[in-house]
Amino acid sequence: MPELAAHVRDVPVNQIREITEAAWRTPGALVLSIGEPGFPLPRHVLEAGMACLDRDETNYTPNAGIPALREAFAARFREEQGCDVGADRVYVVAGAQQGLHLAMSLLLSPGDEILIPNPGYPTFAMTGRLLNAVPVGYPLYPDNGFQPRPEDLEALITDRTKVLVLNSPSNPLGAVLGGDLTRELMDLARRHDLWVISDECYEAFTYDVPHISPAKFDGGTPGEARVFTSLTLSKTYGLTGLRIGALVCPPGLKQKMDNVMESIVSCVAAPSQYAALAALTGPQDYVQHASGHYRENRDAASAVLDSLGIPYLQAQGAFYLWADVSHASGGDVRSWVRRFLADSGVALAPGTAFGSIGEGWVRIALCGRKEDLLEGLSRLPARKPN
Repeated sequence: MPELAAHVRDVPVNQIREITEAAWRTPGALVLSIGEPGFPLPRHVLEAGMACLDRDETNYTPNAGIPALREAFAARFREEQGCDVGADRVYVVAGAQQGLHLAMSLLLSPGDEILIPNPGYPTFAMTGRLLNAVPVGYPLYPDNGFQPRPEDLEALITDRTKVLVLNSPSNPLGAVLGGDLTRELMDLARRHDLWVISDECYEAFTYDVPHISPAKFDGGTPGEARVFTSLTLSKTYGLTGLRIGALVCPPGLKQKMDNVMESIVSCVAAPSQYAALAALTGPQDYVQHASGHYRENRDAASAVLDSLGIPYLQAQGAFYLWADVSHASGGDVRSWVRRFLADSGVALAPGTAFGSIGEGWVRIALCGRKEDLLEGLSRLPARKPN
């Protein structure tokens, strides 16, 4: 049979899925490797989706989404970030991943370079490669709190660099970009005339620090604006399976956006859109409860790691802990997590799933039951004092 395209053959295995699917095949395994909110969805959100089906509103919607949902996303963004964003700049997408693919499709030509965080979410590189672009990792070092240093990014920029990806709060790190650093990174993007894709999936969950979108420091007119902001309701409201999010775009791109949306997904399913509208405009109890749960789990998990002498990055956002298990992993954390699952019945995401700097680290999901989390972490091998 004919061969697949080279850029597809070269896409690496997603190590998060690799260990998680092994855990799902392991009876009684404690799965701390994947970020899946575990709370029942609010009833008003479910009823909004079911009501859409009941009235047989199952036809195409506009490419950009139903107007009320676009306005709800824009209103939330204006309220949270103080950005002057109208509904005309909001495109409803099938989850943040489709939004990232849509943005990269607009911005990258074959051979273009895209700067992505290392460690960073795996699909930044995977999606870039699928578009025949070249992902270039910019380093996030432990001794700098896994925060980007503008001088490191500047050293990587070439005449082929087109896009800078930012992710705050970070998956896998739980790190949050402060306002001064975000402004510096936006100044760098302007100096080198780069587009910016800002992945803000976890914007609703920060702990004692604000979430600051790069869009706050963006120009507001065509020719100046350069930020595409990727949002999702998967994490904020637990709507992972409904595949619903938004891409907030610079002004002046309506016709191009419609064309690309039509060629990729046409439009998002109407029931998901009406459920999302109910989530954004209805009671916010779910978000408040989830945020409290994640903070409580973070603090309890941190205490267990402290008792075992295992270093970790104190999470300021998202719902993960980034922990250093290099004392046990022997320089191959991908193999170690598979052994740890087999020996202890606990699945953790290997740091190498997120880039080379993740060697020796693991990502721990904090979103499940606290009892399972603490039991799983208690099985980690303690780090002996030097």
